[in-house]
Amino acid sequence: MISFLICLAILIGGYFTYGKFVDNTFGPDDRETPAVAINDGVDYVVMPQWKLFLVQLLNIAGLGPIFGAIAGAVWGPVVFLWITFGTVLAGAVHDYFAGMLSERNNGASISEVIGNYLGPVMKTVMRVFAVVLLVMVGTVFAVGPAGLIVTLIKGSAGVTSGLLIKTTFWLALVLIYYFIATFISIDKIIGRVYPVFGICLIVMAVGVAIGLPTHGFAIKEIFNNFHNMDPKGTPIWSLMFISVACGAISGFHSTQSPLMARCLKSEKQGRFVFYGAMIAEGIIALIWAAAGNAVYESTAGANGLLVNSGLAEALKSGQAAVVYDICKKTMGGIGIVIAMLGVIVCPITSGDTAFRSARYTLADWIGMDQQAWLNRLKLCIPVLAVGAFLGFGNTLGFLSYAAIWRYFSWTNQTLAMIVLWAGAMFLVKEGRKNVWIAAAPATFMSAVSITYFMMAPECLGMIPALKLNTTVAYPVGIIAAIAFLGLFLRAAKNAKKAL
Repeated sequence: MISFLICLAILIGGYFTYGKFVDNTFGPDDRETPAVAINDGVDYVVMPQWKLFLVQLLNIAGLGPIFGAIAGAVWGPVVFLWITFGTVLAGAVHDYFAGMLSERNNGASISEVIGNYLGPVMKTVMRVFAVVLLVMVGTVFAVGPAGLIVTLIKGSAGVTSGLLIKTTFWLALVLIYYFIATFISIDKIIGRVYPVFGICLIVMAVGVAIGLPTHGFAIKEIFNNFHNMDPKGTPIWSLMFISVACGAISGFHSTQSPLMARCLKSEKQGRFVFYGAMIAEGIIALIWAAAGNAVYESTAGANGLLVNSGLAEALKSGQAAVVYDICKKTMGGIGIVIAMLGVIVCPITSGDTAFRSARYTLADWIGMDQQAWLNRLKLCIPVLAVGAFLGFGNTLGFLSYAAIWRYFSWTNQTLAMIVLWAGAMFLVKEGRKNVWIAAAPATFMSAVSITYFMMAPECLGMIPALKLNTTVAYPVGIIAAIAFLGLFLRAAKNAKKAL
């Protein structure tokens, strides 16, 4: 448990040290924020800081820090390092810049922000990219909760038939709620109810963390298991970095941060709201990764080293089943219901804001004012219709949830890479020092994203010769990252000349 506690301390300490450094580098000031200047009563609404933090946490959390962390736990406690340092040095920096750059651009959606710093061509690309990602996110966070509700009902009530255990029924209810939450003012449901859900999410994570040692589960130590514990030997680089996704860094967060950027009363709230919420999500991911490594037995692999065979076997029944099993073994009784409800609420509160962000992005794209209810309706209907098609396609068997999740994961990290490059260019254009705080993680994520694309089964890995072919993927990823860095340095040099 020592490794876990050290990583936990680094995450908390990172907020007060590195988070402060990032905030000082950006330089928040006392200028009038969009929430005060625009305040349309629909999307631009001033909210208190504590509420902003809890809403932001729920907006970005989703299934990522839970499902992603459990999936990442298959590789062993080495995943703790990625969650910890990825969150402090990359994920929280990404979320901070996504929120603060939106705030500096009148609360613009992330595609518009990227275009302002990386050019009009990138703006057009990102408009399409962002809408596609957001619809996939909304779909993933609709199907996931529906399945979890069915799992909870079967497990706690013993119901084996009828409408209550039909995923399509719960999916329909979730989508109806998404439509309402996407359409109405942000402070009517999101601003009022989500802080309560945020507290439930935190309580649930704490319950699992306390339940591990009190029920005799030993969290594996990094220094005793510093190797790949995946029974299949799936490469850590870069599949683990993509699988964990939201638990360390997530481009999806950049689509959510503008929602709260439109509600800040002061720029100086940014570190607590954006950087702080990501640190909290990293802690949640660390807890679930620890649970995945502790609850299930490991066995000796072919080379004599331990592999996470128990977790790998449990995951064959799906992540929802693993979450239920962990909650049952660490808390039992009422704790199962509390924890499962927390896991259900978490993705729902990201799914509705994903569709809401898709509406924002489309509205910014075509220049459609969203204060009038009819204009909001014109965008809500097609966005939710596509989400419903994908969602019911999965539950009816002609679309794969696993495939949607994997494509979401890759597009997710690719967007994170682009947002970090935009943050680095902002620092250059503003004449700031320490550009590396955004450029370094941008370069790293460029290598991660391109490497994954080259060998993942759902990407170029569909070609048999390239499937998990590290001999090809690794050098290509590194070369691509160096090339992106070179392009950035050249653009930065030209931007400095123009100052």
